[in-house]
Amino acid sequence: MLLNMLHLQALVYATIFFIITHILFRSVFLTSNQKQKLPPGPKGWPVIGCLPLVGSMPHVSLAQMAEKYGPIMFLKMGTCGMVVVSKPNSARAFLKTLDENFSNRPLTANAKYITYGGQDSVTAMESGTRWKLLKKLSNLHMLGATSFKDWSPTRAMEVRQMVQEMHKMGQQGQPIAVMEMVFCAMANMITQKSLNRRVFGKQGSEGNSMKDMIIELMRLAGLFNIGDFIPSIAWLDIQGTEGQMKRHHKKFDALLTKMLEEHEQTAHLRTRNPDFIDVVMANRECDDGSKHTFTNIKALLLNLFIAGTDTSAITIVWALSELLNNRRILDRLHAEMDQVIGKKRLVEESDIAKLPYLQAVCKETFRMHPPLPLNLPRVSQEACEVEGYHIPKNTRLLVNVWAIGRDPDVWDDPLQFKPVRFLIEEENNNNKGARIIEPWGNEFELIPFGSGRRMCAGIRMGIALVECILDTLVHAFEWHLPGGTQLNMDEKFGLVLQRADPLVAGVVPRLQPCAYDLTN
Repeated sequence: MLLNMLHLQALVYATIFFIITHILFRSVFLTSNQKQKLPPGPKGWPVIGCLPLVGSMPHVSLAQMAEKYGPIMFLKMGTCGMVVVSKPNSARAFLKTLDENFSNRPLTANAKYITYGGQDSVTAMESGTRWKLLKKLSNLHMLGATSFKDWSPTRAMEVRQMVQEMHKMGQQGQPIAVMEMVFCAMANMITQKSLNRRVFGKQGSEGNSMKDMIIELMRLAGLFNIGDFIPSIAWLDIQGTEGQMKRHHKKFDALLTKMLEEHEQTAHLRTRNPDFIDVVMANRECDDGSKHTFTNIKALLLNLFIAGTDTSAITIVWALSELLNNRRILDRLHAEMDQVIGKKRLVEESDIAKLPYLQAVCKETFRMHPPLPLNLPRVSQEACEVEGYHIPKNTRLLVNVWAIGRDPDVWDDPLQFKPVRFLIEEENNNNKGARIIEPWGNEFELIPFGSGRRMCAGIRMGIALVECILDTLVHAFEWHLPGGTQLNMDEKFGLVLQRADPLVAGVVPRLQPCAYDLTN
């Protein structure tokens, strides 16, 4: 009883404080900006601003608001200002023209547990010397064109292992949990390159547990946490989000600590063939004399896990889901693969360049189902002007990648899955609307990996894994749904956009038996 009274008293005091803070904020904010034109946007409520408007599917809600207020919206979110961009040209203005001004990220409570307080190289660390060094090492020894090619045998081996396991399950009549299988294969690729070991021997409870942990972290990190926008009440953790993040982070931290400690104990065995973490450990000192800590390394490894598993795996799951709902597209993809590859072997990464329709399917999936529907937030270091609008200092920036991909002003039939929109040469010249658009961050109609200096460092890995693994799954097996049902395509919002229902399907081999033999 006493505890409840104290809690109620704290809420009353906090409410009074919010009102005073809100009045002062509006007084100062409006006075300083009344002569400067802010982007249009909804008014919102006192204290909480527009927070209630985002709802449970923020990417959809923000896209609907943009239809009313325009491609650049300003929303007051608690005590923070936020700009939301929903058109390619506006995205180019922020992510290219003003890239440097928006090169830092706000450290939200949720991101704090994914990035160890902003200690990783890609998502949250400020763009200083440590960030530049980790990005350089990542490109030189893991994610760059040359280094990525060097570990292609590792990726090929893990793909073959996954196919063999699926083949066995198919013969036994067992359904395939696609996300789990793909996730485990990708996790093994990442850890073989970074830690010189496989995390999972095969599909099972350990892999499923890790997959669920990352998916839940991504779901929680995508929530609009009230404490991030009204810092004075963050300690209340009203939604319980931070407490959940803290518990999941503790489990993941224990796993990463164990991996790195075991890795350090065997360092003497890899002096002639160091893995990626060995290289990072040997180059810990930055130009300014600071050094990467053990926490920095754990944060980097966690980032590699997330970027190299969850985002790519869910893109493959969405692509396969669309193909199962569009058999005509699937049949055409089979025909292309059989002509180029045949039925005596599995797909190799070198085959991808000869498969334009597959590449179009992947681009169409990136368009309709970008792994991050809202790009990771950025924050303005200084006040600036965009398209005649004043953007104050410390304004948060969100680019609605999902909305851009479904914009009828940009795409014909935006709600239809049509890979041919990315093919220039079609028979009978019946695809006049097709355009050459690549997802590399230079064409803002399609930016699933972001753009500018803060775009995803693993973009090359992400595209290659999606193309090769999707190609392998479609080429190696005929897929069928239980009872021949139509897939539910509902979304589940998070930092990464998941399917509302997991994709579970049966497989039947469609290649010659020799293709599934690992000894070949």
